[in-house]
This record gives sequence, C-alpha cells and structure tokens, in this order.
Amino acid sequence: MKQLLILGMGCAKCGKLYDVTEQAAKELGVPYEINKVTDLRQIMALQVMVTPALVVDGSLKVAGRVPSVEEIKKLLA
Repeated sequence: MKQLLILGMGCAKCGKLYDVTEQAAKELGVPYEINKVTDLRQIMALQVMVTPALVVDGSLKVAGRVPSVEEIKKLLA
C-alpha cells in the first residue's frame, strides 16, 4: 500500500494536488492511503520548505508545484 502525504497549509494548490494525486492512484489501481499534513512543524520536520508537496512512502517527490496526473502516475508506478 502506498502511503501518500500532501503537505501544505490548505491553499487552493494543496487541494488541487490532493485531487490530482488521488485521481492518479485510482487510475493506476494501486492501493493507497492519502493524508493531508497542514501542521507547519510536521512539514518542516520533513524538510520541506515549499508547498504544496507530495511525499510517497516517506520520500519527497514534488514540491512547490502541482504536477499532471500523468506525472504523478509515473511517480507512483
């Protein structure tokens, strides 16, 4: 099961990243758990300085932008 974290303070881009990530995981058919992290201390503990960010299985994959569904599919595959 993929552990997906969306890091951000709740801005529109953070919401968009959540939606796009969820869509990509569903289209791939991979089992996943997706969570939002909005606490600044937790985000900084993950050494992320720019949001929105996507963490997959503990590894930072994207920061500071919202990638396409296709790009996220490649990151999850």
